[in-house]
Amino acid sequence: MTLTTLQLSEPYGRVTFRVSGQGFPLVLLHGVGMQSAAWYPQVEAFSAHCQVIALDLPGHGGSDTLAGEPALPDYVAWLHAVVTAMRLGPIHLVGHSMGALISAGYTVSHPQRVASVALLNGVFRRSSAARKAVVARANDIQRGCFDLETPLKRWFGDRPAEQKARGKVSDWLSSVNTKGYADAYAAFAAGDEKYADQFSQIRCPLLALTGALDPNSTSEMAEAMADIAPQGHAVIIEGERHMVNLTAPEKVNAILKDWLPTPAAERGTA
Repeated sequence: MTLTTLQLSEPYGRVTFRVSGQGFPLVLLHGVGMQSAAWYPQVEAFSAHCQVIALDLPGHGGSDTLAGEPALPDYVAWLHAVVTAMRLGPIHLVGHSMGALISAGYTVSHPQRVASVALLNGVFRRSSAARKAVVARANDIQRGCFDLETPLKRWFGDRPAEQKARGKVSDWLSSVNTKGYADAYAAFAAGDEKYADQFSQIRCPLLALTGALDPNSTSEMAEAMADIAPQGHAVIIEGERHMVNLTAPEKVNAILKDWLPTPAAERGTA
């Protein structure tokens, strides 16, 4: 995986990303507090037949933060600036958690740029209790109260594969830019309904995947997203939680390989 820097025009600044392989572009967006390195099992699996591009979200990894108090549409606009600058499209788009919210918003806003979209551990129309809890966490983070252990306990169990992934995730969370983390979490907390009413407009293949034990990105949410999208498909992985791409990479990669369609551009017809 080669770490690369792209300099965008104002207001976005520097974007860092990892790129590997050649072929049709597969763009990966991580969740709040993570970085592009969190996709290492997918980069390894797909770079043999795709150009895999794992982006660092604003304020994560080496990417610059967004100005002000960005909302979800600002992250969608940032992604469009990246895709445009890299002259990509159409793309396969995969997002995890906050990355799933951005991916859904981008697919709704720029349907001609997306050949297919996969939403891993995404949130969709939270209950009032869940919304209250996530907003409270966002407010705590904005005040500088960064509790590392609580999300780790929520995301990981005791299996060896989970504990191995937990160590990596803990390191990424510990090194995250505090403004970038707070900004992204606030946008994540407020973003679950922003594009929800427009899922029926997503005409490309849509995969909604989550772990059956994920208490916040629930099975019901994944099924609701898939039910609304005309080409939606939901997959629930039993026994898994929030960081499913790291704790069950073989299962996730196999599902993603089945999901990836062959666009006309890959067949040599425009």
